[in-house]
Amino acid sequence: MTGKKVSWTATALVILAVMGMWEMEMASAAASAAQCVVEKRLLIDACKPIISGRPPSPQCCGRLRVSQFACLCPMITPKLAALIGPSRAVRILEGCGRRLPRHFKCGSITFP
Repeated sequence: MTGKKVSWTATALVILAVMGMWEMEMASAAASAAQCVVEKRLLIDACKPIISGRPPSPQCCGRLRVSQFACLCPMITPKLAALIGPSRAVRILEGCGRRLPRHFKCGSITFP
């Protein structure tokens, strides 16, 4: 009986530890308004040339891979969406290593 009690206790501790790590990861994934301002500025500085048709730089791809959609999608206006276009946006994002879910809506762009 003591072996089972230790086993259940160990199992419960492992489950709680995993849940705690998951909750910390989720909490750190949510960006504050101040973090979003910084993320937007960094992305704009790194990726401005893609609006004029140039390919993304390594710095731009790096920003696209780590930036949070919750911060960036609100800045995709209809005007910006028209400049980039959904299919080009998908090519840029996927070319930089960022995968998108099907029918993902980001600002004024709904991805195929």
